[in-house]
Amino acid sequence: MTTTPPQHPDRWVTTPLDDAVVHGALDLESTGRGVLPHRLPAQARAQVPDAQLAMAESQPSGVRVVLRTRATTVELDVLATKMAYVGAPARPDGLYDLVVDGTLSGRATAGAGRTLTIDMSTGSATTADGDVATVRFDGLPGHVKDVEIWLPHNETTELVALRTDAPVEVAGHRRRRWVHHGSSISHGSNAESPSTTWPAVAAARGGVELVNLGFGGSALLDPFVARTIRDAPADLVSLKLGINLVNTDVMRVRAFGPAVHGFLDTIREGHPDVPLLVVSSVLCPIHESTPGPSAMDASGLAEGVLRFEATGDPGDPTRLTLQVVRRELARIVAERAAQDPHLHHLDGRVLYGEADVDDLPLPDRLHPDPATHRLMGERFADHAFAAGGPFAARV
Repeated sequence: MTTTPPQHPDRWVTTPLDDAVVHGALDLESTGRGVLPHRLPAQARAQVPDAQLAMAESQPSGVRVVLRTRATTVELDVLATKMAYVGAPARPDGLYDLVVDGTLSGRATAGAGRTLTIDMSTGSATTADGDVATVRFDGLPGHVKDVEIWLPHNETTELVALRTDAPVEVAGHRRRRWVHHGSSISHGSNAESPSTTWPAVAAARGGVELVNLGFGGSALLDPFVARTIRDAPADLVSLKLGINLVNTDVMRVRAFGPAVHGFLDTIREGHPDVPLLVVSSVLCPIHESTPGPSAMDASGLAEGVLRFEATGDPGDPTRLTLQVVRRELARIVAERAAQDPHLHHLDGRVLYGEADVDDLPLPDRLHPDPATHRLMGERFADHAFAAGGPFAARV
């Protein structure tokens, strides 16, 4: 729920919002009022070529406020930026997930905030200002516990203040750090909440710390993303590649292989022996054999439903389709793995494939629903973190 600031602030403990308590971000930008979590560092952001990626990286998917405390009430002041699309159904407010000792224990929203309205037909955007809101969780157990507040994966969120009714300390446990890069599906599009995106589900099952570099519309083999992964502390790395390269029609088959090699080469400069798992796209029927670009289905918008269609020429052999991308990724990883024993491959259809389409269709033809996010996270964890899997704990 959303509340006003406390009536008796002298009874509260205020904790600085820094990287000791804000986990999953690669940079905390000072705003003068608070801090804005970023999932790309400043040097990479300086090379971001478009507003789509700039918006996506500022949405704190996988970012959470983490503390250890006896507090029974926690308050977080935030300034959220909510998105709206011209002609599309209204989006619900982003959720804040409260996780206590590893268990989802509450949810809240921040009703106030800015609104960013995007017209996808023209690419224009307008912003309406809004106010700071307070997200409050109370009724927590009074014993010492680990508390995490997962920030909305789909709303840029400036953190203004953190208050508790008891002192806090930095959570002391050290888990392996998993850096994952992918598209809007990894970002969390259509997931129920920030702790139930498929990477968050997989991280919880695998007992690892997540750094989610899933960027909506922007898993495009950008060199600055490879350098970001190279330079970030990581015990495990995964790359989920395919759908954005197809649905943006950003490159041809000739450019794809060298771009993948270059991306992997850069990561290996900083992490030569870290387990690195390359995952191809989950099944997406509209793009299996039809190239991009994707476009919004006008007939669907007329019905108040958002869905996508593939508009490329399936007869053009120079264009990327998901079938081509999967084939090439499998080939590249197999060739490199001969000299790189810590490099692994996973066909994304293991996470969501032909057998799932009837029971769990993609609602907009591109993105999975909440149940599919959970299923994908469970399947990824069962593959990657199991004994003998690419991310199995080393003895």
